[in-house]
Amino acid sequence: MTETVLTQASGDDVALVRDLKSKTESLKLEIGKAIIGQDEIVESLLICLLSGGHCLLIGVPGLAKTLLVRTFSEALRIAFKRIQFTPDLMPSDITGTEIIEENQATGRRSYRFVRGPIFANVVLADEINRTPPKTQAALLEAMQEYQVTASGEDHPLPLPFFVLATQNPIEQEGTYPLPEAQLDRFMFSLRVDYPSRSEEIEIVKRNTSAFTPKIEPVLGGDEVLTLQRLVRRVPVSEDLVEYAVTLATATRPSKDRNGDLGDFIGKYVSWGAGPRASFYLVLAAKARAILHGHYAVSREDIRSIAPQVLRHRIVATFRAEADGVTPDTIVERVLEIHSES
Repeated sequence: MTETVLTQASGDDVALVRDLKSKTESLKLEIGKAIIGQDEIVESLLICLLSGGHCLLIGVPGLAKTLLVRTFSEALRIAFKRIQFTPDLMPSDITGTEIIEENQATGRRSYRFVRGPIFANVVLADEINRTPPKTQAALLEAMQEYQVTASGEDHPLPLPFFVLATQNPIEQEGTYPLPEAQLDRFMFSLRVDYPSRSEEIEIVKRNTSAFTPKIEPVLGGDEVLTLQRLVRRVPVSEDLVEYAVTLATATRPSKDRNGDLGDFIGKYVSWGAGPRASFYLVLAAKARAILHGHYAVSREDIRSIAPQVLRHRIVATFRAEADGVTPDTIVERVLEIHSES
């Protein structure tokens, strides 16, 4: 199957994949000037960007999430805006607002739309769970529609458009957790963990010196759009599409499913991943394939990105919380059961 797929790839596409693999290594080196470690997070951000999705970053304070996103955008040579979410933030503070202008010559007044910070290629929604649902909804609507509507007029957002939202998992007081339906808008949910001891030593050395990294851009906006179109053209076999659907449906409680996995899911899962998860599994696997210099999707591509796609789409039961079973545990069990299917 792989050989047949390879012969169908055009010469231009093959050249783009080879060029991307080289630029990916350069991009990681540039980001490494400011960020120590986090290689898997950087790769996941790239996969999400090339897939045309959006990403949720979850981690405790002080793990350089904001610096990572800012450095990522600098290495891509695209416009970056940061929005600090607060309880008093209004939807118009994100999307923009209309103001009245007076023509000094004629005295006539007219409305003019002033664009908000969402009009950028990379938007960092910092601590998205600290703002009320109405403001969250304004951002999430723009993520879905790729436009902002004001007074009946549509204002398209610049492309590529990539939203990275952060959440602090240890503080719940004064927060507004995203509903499951809105979490589903994010392609990936990434867990930003503590650095290793050696990485933390290097972080301390670097941040207590006079060193100021200079990030050289590697990819431009037009190149990102070209690669996003390439991802859509990456071939995937029928059996791998079925495998992606199998993983997503395996997270759903079902009375018709028997066996160990069926009992496990029935006990620990209230709601499983929806059809959007199946779609994202295949699309993200395509992006991962070309990042690794391949011209077709493999089973390993799908399995590698499954936790990022599925973890925030699983609603665990109270029994799961009591037994210490997390969504990641559930995904691991699903992957284990379907390792050979």
